[in-house]
Amino acid sequence: MAVKTVDDLLAEGVAGRRVLVRSDLNVPLDGSAITDDGRVRAAVPTIRKLAEAGAKVIVAAHLGRPKGGRGLASGGGLGAVPPASTGAPDAKYSLRPVAVRLGELLGAEVALAGDVVGPEAKALAGSLTDGSVGLLENVRFDPRETSKSEAERAELAGEFASLADAFVSDGFGVVHRKQASVYEVARVLPAYAGGLVLAELDVLSKLTGEPARPYVVVLGGSKVSDKLAVIEALLPKVDTLLIGGGMAFTFLAARGHDVGDSLLETDFVETARKLLDEHGDKIVVPVDVVIAQALAPDVEVRTVAAEEIPSGWKGLDIGPRTVELFAGSIAGAKTVFWNGPAGVFELAPFAAGTRGVAQAIADSAAFSVVGGGDSAAAVRLLGLPEDGFSHISTGGGASLEFLEGKDLPGVAVLSEGNR
Repeated sequence: MAVKTVDDLLAEGVAGRRVLVRSDLNVPLDGSAITDDGRVRAAVPTIRKLAEAGAKVIVAAHLGRPKGGRGLASGGGLGAVPPASTGAPDAKYSLRPVAVRLGELLGAEVALAGDVVGPEAKALAGSLTDGSVGLLENVRFDPRETSKSEAERAELAGEFASLADAFVSDGFGVVHRKQASVYEVARVLPAYAGGLVLAELDVLSKLTGEPARPYVVVLGGSKVSDKLAVIEALLPKVDTLLIGGGMAFTFLAARGHDVGDSLLETDFVETARKLLDEHGDKIVVPVDVVIAQALAPDVEVRTVAAEEIPSGWKGLDIGPRTVELFAGSIAGAKTVFWNGPAGVFELAPFAAGTRGVAQAIADSAAFSVVGGGDSAAAVRLLGLPEDGFSHISTGGGASLEFLEGKDLPGVAVLSEGNR
């Protein structure tokens, strides 16, 4: 698929031009503190490249899933985040902490507009000097961003377009969404693929083409229903599929095991049973699990065989024998894709499984891809070396949809020849 790239834009010349960059800055926050800045760091290279070439860079991004009106209460000026007023979005979703961190990484102040496309956004766009960077407020503060109405999204895209002369799509974590700042804006401005999007597509294409074998996929997370499509798409292509996390208990139930109070999707037990019947030579499920009666940091914890979970107890992590089993498959792999934690890694009693799997991948000689989302967060939270992995994706959902074989609207639109 032929698309114009940010390098093509740079070759055309960007000095003095306003360039709207859609980044993925959807970071986890503890109050106003960013707990994992991986996505901000990933966004920096494209933004810096444009700024150093003299562009006036306007960054658009979202944070969480806010509800409310079209901006925070006005009156604070550029960079201000006044208290949310009645009908306004919750200020806890403001991108102010992101603007601060982005400025630190760029080594220059990043002004934050107090609205999305309103007076402050227009003032920000008009105030930028060559090589400077500004950030629009959370684009999801405008309900048109995620509207089901194409006309409403197009209306907002037109307002985005009025702020800039060109558009760079660099938020891989959102390219699987038809949203105004991702899809429609690329239809009204000259559009280019950013370096991060290009890098992600290059890596993931290696997994869907002819990956070096053995090809091992590790899937975790809470629900089979969330991963069913990618499981069905990958099973014909992989040599081994290792299943951990909450979703493993649906597979254990499909084998006839009592899973106690563990997370269980009863509607998908039969589906899991069918997958085991058809691909039992490829699918590996836990042989032991770490259990507790409650999800808390100071509860009694036991490790039991996967088929011996007592009533009233719930599985919250894979056990050490399962880690060893998984690590054996990973050690012999030439290609590894990992998406989803093996347990509730945020709590210390249930982090060993995820840590063990991640360490096994990092220690392997395989071409290894961490599929974004909670897996990427786990790598950083558990203090594992990021350079132990060939690639850590910024897009969990986008990565999975790409591997499912789905078109990514935010990428497909870049190849449209209608501009």
